[in-house]
Amino acid sequence: MTTTTRTSHPATAPDATASWRTVDVVVASAIAVAFGVVFWGWGNLWETSKAAFTAFPPAQGVMYGIWLMPAVLGALVIRKRGAAIYTELVAAIVSALLGTAWGLSVVAYGLLEGGAAEIVFAFALYRSWRLTTAIVAGAAAGAAAALLDIVFYYEAWSGAWQLAYTGVLVVSSALIAGLGSWLLVRALARTGVLAPFGSGRDQARV
Repeated sequence: MTTTTRTSHPATAPDATASWRTVDVVVASAIAVAFGVVFWGWGNLWETSKAAFTAFPPAQGVMYGIWLMPAVLGALVIRKRGAAIYTELVAAIVSALLGTAWGLSVVAYGLLEGGAAEIVFAFALYRSWRLTTAIVAGAAAGAAAALLDIVFYYEAWSGAWQLAYTGVLVVSSALIAGLGSWLLVRALARTGVLAPFGSGRDQARV
C-alpha cells in the first residue's frame, strides 16, 4: 500500500484564510500603531514640503506611498482576510488622534485605501503573497487615494494635472507600499520575528 504525503504550498498555506489568532491581532495592531505615528509625522512633512512642488504640484504624489504601506504590509505579514483594511484603518485612526491637518477625514481615507488593497488580495483568493500581488495591491490603494484627493482637494486642477497626479501617486504606492512592504517582510522573516506566521515560515524554506 502506497501512502501519499501532501505538502502545502507556501502560497496556499492552510492558515491563509483561517480565523484570526491573538498573535495576529497583536502584531497587526502593532504595525498599525507604529505607522499611525509615521502617518502623523509624514503629514507634517507633506505640509511643510509643499513649497518644493510649487512649479508642478502633482509631483508631490511621489511622497504618498508611505501612507499606503500598512495595508500591504499587514496583509503580507498576517495573511488573513481583513488584514489590509484593519492595519490601514487603525493606522489612520491613530494619526487622527495624534492630530492631522485633515482631521477625521483620514479615517475615511484609511478605510477606502485599505479596502482597495484588500480587494486585490481577495481577487487572489488570499492565496498569493508574491511580489506581483503586493505591487498591484499598493497600486490599487494608491488609485483609491488619488481619486479621493481629486474629488475633495484637487477638483479645480486641469485634467492633465489630475492624470499626472494619479500616475505619480500610483507608481509611488506600487513601489513604496508594494515593493517596499514585500522587501520588508522578507527582511523581517530572516530575523525570525515572523516565525508564528506563514510569511515567516515561507522564508525559512528558502
